Amino acid sequence: MLFRSMKPIDLVKTLLTHPCTTLALRLYIGGLFIYASMYKINYTGEFAETIANYQVVPYWGVNALAIAMPWLELISGLLLVAGIRTKAAAAIISGLLTLFTLLVVVTLARDIPIGCGCFHSLEDPMSWKTAVRDLCWLAMALHIYRYDQTFQLERKFLLSIKEMP
Repeated sequence: MLFRSMKPIDLVKTLLTHPCTTLALRLYIGGLFIYASMYKINYTGEFAETIANYQVVPYWGVNALAIAMPWLELISGLLLVAGIRTKAAAAIISGLLTLFTLLVVVTLARDIPIGCGCFHSLEDPMSWKTAVRDLCWLAMALHIYRYDQTFQLERKFLLSIKEMP
């Protein structure tokens, strides 16, 4: 009955800002980053080769990046799924997605035929669909950052500084 009296734009705004929508996005993006990190952690050498194929990281930084980035993805994804420090995790994931999108666009502009290396090393070559997909994920991560205020585990169990004796 409530939705019938609303204007379509107000209905869309209500649905997009609803806590359940944000929770669903948070679980999706968190799970996506957990899944993406697993292969990279297990096959660091192949992931380092994928990073080197982008031709934007100096050779001396490829291995360090191949080791650190998947763990950052895993920890951020776990924090999102668990509902702990969701703003920080969403900000990190938004930053990573911005970086990934820029790298995809630059690689496509340079016409380098490589897979993105997002989930495994034997992917189809990147296309503009890859950039659009990354932009959609970035929009979801920014939505989480902006609207996620409920269903957070840390609010149930962790004390804030003000509440500590």
